[in-house]
Amino acid sequence: MYDSNKAHYVVVTGIIIKDGKFLIAKRSPDEKAFPNQWTVPGGKLELNDYIDKPKDTNSHWYNIFEILLRREVMEETGLNIKNIRYLTSLTFIRPDGIPTIIISLFADYDSGEVKLCPELTEHAWVDIEEAKNYDLIEGIFEELEMLDAHLEGQEVGEWSNTK
Repeated sequence: MYDSNKAHYVVVTGIIIKDGKFLIAKRSPDEKAFPNQWTVPGGKLELNDYIDKPKDTNSHWYNIFEILLRREVMEETGLNIKNIRYLTSLTFIRPDGIPTIIISLFADYDSGEVKLCPELTEHAWVDIEEAKNYDLIEGIFEELEMLDAHLEGQEVGEWSNTK
C-alpha cells in the first residue's frame, strides 16, 4: 500500500573539484526551488536511472548515486567526473510541498568544458574565500567549508552551521 508519509524525491548533488576550486552555478529564475541562487550540480533520481539496467546482484542495483551524479553533472555542465565520495545529507520540503532528501557528494573533475543546461545561467570556479561573494543556497557554503577542510586533511565530521 502506498504511504505518502514515506514518499520523497531523492536528489544527489555534487561539488566538483578542479585545481583546488569548486564549481558553482546560478539557478534559472524559472526554477521552483531557489530561483536565481547559486548551487552545485545535481538532480532527482528517476526510476529510469536503473529499472531497465541489469541488476548487480539478483535483487539490487549498486552505485546508483554515483551513476545519477555522473549523468546529472554531464547534463547540467557537460563535464565528466571521477572519484565520487560522500560528504553529507539533508532534507527539506520544496515550495510545492514535496519532501526531498539530498545526498551531497563530491568528485574530481575528469574532462570536458563547462556547457550549462537551460536551468543554469552562469557558473564560476571558486575557492572557499571567493564562494563568500555568491548568493549560495542556504547550507552550501558550509558544505564547501567541510570539503575544503577535508581536502586539507582535517577531520570533518557532520555538517553544522558555522555562522
